Amino acid sequence: MTDDQTPAETEADAHDPAETTAEETYDQMRAERDEWRDKALRAAAEAENTRRRAEREGNDARAYAIQRFARDLFQVADTLERALQAAPREVADQTVQNFVLGIEMTEKALRTAFDGNGLKRIDPPRGSKFDPHLHQAMMEQDDPETDPGAVVQTMQPGYELFGRIVRPAMVVVAAKRAAAPPAASGENPYAQANGADSGGTVDTKA
Repeated sequence: MTDDQTPAETEADAHDPAETTAEETYDQMRAERDEWRDKALRAAAEAENTRRRAEREGNDARAYAIQRFARDLFQVADTLERALQAAPREVADQTVQNFVLGIEMTEKALRTAFDGNGLKRIDPPRGSKFDPHLHQAMMEQDDPETDPGAVVQTMQPGYELFGRIVRPAMVVVAAKRAAAPPAASGENPYAQANGADSGGTVDTKA
């Protein structure tokens, strides 16, 4: 067969490197899509972290600014509370009644100001569980109606600011009850209440 008889190479058999198939184009577009989606997720996560960090730093700055001022007002709040506890309730004198009412309104306004600035009052009720993170035990007291270690009385309320303890609540806790006295020397600790020996009989003839 001569060269003239050799079949000519058709355009379909030729391979052009510049051309890409539809599948290759789709794979490339999908890879670019995944890349941009990953970048978008990273950017969103970074923005959320920045927002949380800014919020935390803002709360810390606010807490630092309020904390010192609040501590000075705690004594005012304690004084108002003690005054209300000692104030006469059943008096006919209208002047005294108005005076007590004025103290109540002042104490209420101060509590509202505390709440509005993130200061939460810690005043555990009687019988509540003692929490060393929130309470400070000042003394123990025998109280048969309260579980040992539980709060019997709040001597001074505490406060927390944005979840941080500024002043723990000073409380009285119930003392632990005394255990049963040990058996006297020479006394059978296993003897029954009626005096009978609950132990086995010992054979002394052996």
